[in-house]
Amino acid sequence: MSYSAAVLTISDKGSRGERIDTSGPLVVRLLTEAGYDVQYTNILPDEFRLIRGELLHLCDDLKINLIITTGGTGFSPRDITPEATLSVVERETRGIPEAMRAASMKITPRGCLSRSAAGIRGRSLIVNLPGSEKAAKENLESVLDSLGHGLKMLLSEGSADCAVIGDNKTGVSDLQC
Repeated sequence: MSYSAAVLTISDKGSRGERIDTSGPLVVRLLTEAGYDVQYTNILPDEFRLIRGELLHLCDDLKINLIITTGGTGFSPRDITPEATLSVVERETRGIPEAMRAASMKITPRGCLSRSAAGIRGRSLIVNLPGSEKAAKENLESVLDSLGHGLKMLLSEGSADCAVIGDNKTGVSDLQC
């Protein structure tokens, strides 16, 4: 199944044409190669109201399945992408940014400084990536395989198909989704 996707680059300089966006096109390429139908891209300044409005539009109006943001996840006073994301999500998906930070920590001790967030609004999944091309690639690749399964569960009509793992003879089992 092909899922719809959107990529938002959050960058003051990029939105003014003062910097060429390299992370957004890279994310589009990675998603396309993974089978996603990237239907929308945009570059926005680091403005809470604009980011929030765009996320609401993508979730509520366009019904995009996967929304990836790149940029605005650091410590700069204008880095407010996680806050804008959390203002629109109905359910956080904390495991996604935790997995990305864990993967980043294997590459650089500064991986712990990412403030990326992720969450669900309706039937849309929003994931924040760092703004650098290298970090965006590393972070997305660390969770990309899992995102498809998450979307399958999110878009299912009932409960997710989970496999029972374990030994029925001993009565020890677990569910793996």
